Order: sequence, then structure tokens, then C-alpha cells
Amino acid sequence: MTDAVKLHNVTVQFTTPQHTSLTAVNEANLTVRQGDIFGIVGYSGAGKSTLVRTINLLQQPTSGTVQVGDTVLYHDHHQLISTAELRQKRRRIGMIFQHFNLLNESTVGQNIYFALKHTKLTAHESEVRVKQLLELVGLQDKIDAYPAQLSGGEQQRVAIARALANDPEILISDEATSALDPQNTIQILDLLKKLNRKYGLTIILITHEMDAVKRIANKIAIMSDGQIIEQGQLLDVYLHPQKKLTQQFVGGVLAAKTVLETIKHEQASNEQIFQITFSASTLQEAITLSLYKKLGVEVSIIYGNMEFLNDQPVGTMFILVRGTQEQLKQVPPSLTKTGVTVTTINDRR
Repeated sequence: MTDAVKLHNVTVQFTTPQHTSLTAVNEANLTVRQGDIFGIVGYSGAGKSTLVRTINLLQQPTSGTVQVGDTVLYHDHHQLISTAELRQKRRRIGMIFQHFNLLNESTVGQNIYFALKHTKLTAHESEVRVKQLLELVGLQDKIDAYPAQLSGGEQQRVAIARALANDPEILISDEATSALDPQNTIQILDLLKKLNRKYGLTIILITHEMDAVKRIANKIAIMSDGQIIEQGQLLDVYLHPQKKLTQQFVGGVLAAKTVLETIKHEQASNEQIFQITFSASTLQEAITLSLYKKLGVEVSIIYGNMEFLNDQPVGTMFILVRGTQEQLKQVPPSLTKTGVTVTTINDRR
């Protein structure tokens, strides 16, 4: 499998009205393989959209290298392909956005037809293509409707159909589900997953919603203050988060604090709370029973949850362990041997 996108030491700087330099992206490195659904997660202002816009040079980097497929588009402060070549490259990179960007005075069919204007297709071939695309996104009966007559989810489906008009190799989704209700969000995410599986379409998913990434992505990068602070396979990052922000996104520190605030439990000197994260496929034995047998400690489950990461079952559990200080010290290494990830939760308020 080859690289669909490769960004090396990409930096983007802007000059503010006060004539100071603002670094929006700082030496970011990212490799997206063909067929990936790659989630880029971060809070607003993290630099996600700016970074991804360098892929098709809608945003020129200040420095670094941008490669799409086998073609290096930008290197060492210079664009390496002509404007005409860049235009052709951009046609193979579809984009969908939070606010759909449809032409309100044009029908659904006309919105998609517009994306085919500069192709070599005849008028008849374009009409056939429009119908095929609408069938692909399940809106073949809406070809003569106007955007205002559609739900938000249906409008986003039209935007996806339009983005697919030129048979792109890469689809960039920039907060495309942020304006949708939960049901429509799930439907759009499932559609993207279907397109990925059926056509091998590489998808780059920019979002601040971890649930979207959990549902369909196989890889993830976490961004903060213009930097990629952690990246890898979704399951690995979820089970072994290294950074505090990553722990927040995957449900670590924030979830722990929420649970502890809810139960209002003040730890005694002989108690410790642990967060356990595990893959159902790798869990080797019953956690609480294992601790009792090996260490002789008392274990209470205070929170437990199972969810799916791209169809893989993963669990999170908070346990309260009572024992001597020496016993409590042995809990993390003992649990790690059972195939789980352990985080000690300090709650000395």
C-alpha cells in the first residue's frame, strides 16, 4: 500500500495586523496511506483545517514538503508544479465542509452537474453521472429538489455526491458533521465508511468530535497549538494515550473526573482509584478476580463502559481498590499483565 499524502515538517505562519508572526502549524509530519480513514482531532484553533488545506495547496506552507501520491507539490518554499497541474491534482481531492456550500438557487442535480463543467464528458454523459452519484448517496429521488427543501443530512449527501463527481482519490471532510443532529451524523459517517470500503477512497476526517473518529477511522492524529502531539492506529492511541490532551479526547482524564465528581467519593489512605482501558479481544482474564487472587485486595467497580472503535469492542472501567500501600503499588503491574492499560487516578481533594 502506497502513501496517499505525505507532509514533512510543514509549517504555516501568518502575519497579524499588528505585524507579528503567528504560527498556525508548526513542523507537522503526517503520512496518510491509500485506503485510510484518517481522523485529525483537536479543539478549535488547533490548526487542523490549516494543515489539511496544505494538501491541495489551498494554503501555501511557509516551509516543509507536501506530497500527494507520487507527486511533490511543494518543497523548500517553492511550489514544484504548474498552476494547470495543480488544478488537475485538486480535482482528484474532493472536499466537504460543515455548511455544505451548495448553490441555493440551483437544484440538487444542477449542483452536482456544476462540478462536471470542466470535464470532457458530454452533456448526456454528465446527466448519467449525476444520476449515478445521487443513487450512490441515496438521493436519486431528489434530483429536482432545491437545497432548502432538504434536511441537513440530505444537503450533506448532495455535497458528498458533488465532491465525488471527478472520481477523487482523496476526500477531505472538514467538520462535515458538526452542524448535523446525531442521527444524520451517524448516517453521513456510515456513508463515508461505505465509500471507503467499496471504492478504497482515502478519507481525511477533520473534527473536534472524538465520537466521529471512533466510529469510522482506522488512524488518528491529535493536534494542539499547531502541532501534532500524538498519532497512530486508532486502537493503539485509544488504549495507550501518551499525552494529557489525548487522554481527554479518548475519555481518560475528563471521564475520570466526571465520574469521581458524580460519586463524590473521597479516597481514604488505603484506597486508590484506577482507570482501566482494554480491548475485548486482548483481555486475558477477569480483572477484579485476578486482583483478589494475586494481591488479596478488595475491588469495587465504580464505572464501566463498552464501545466500538471502527467495529472493534473496547472497554473502559474505573475500579476502587482497598489494600495496604504495598498492595496498591502492585496493582498497575499486575493489571498490565492481564492485557489492559492502567492509569492511576489521583483524587486527594
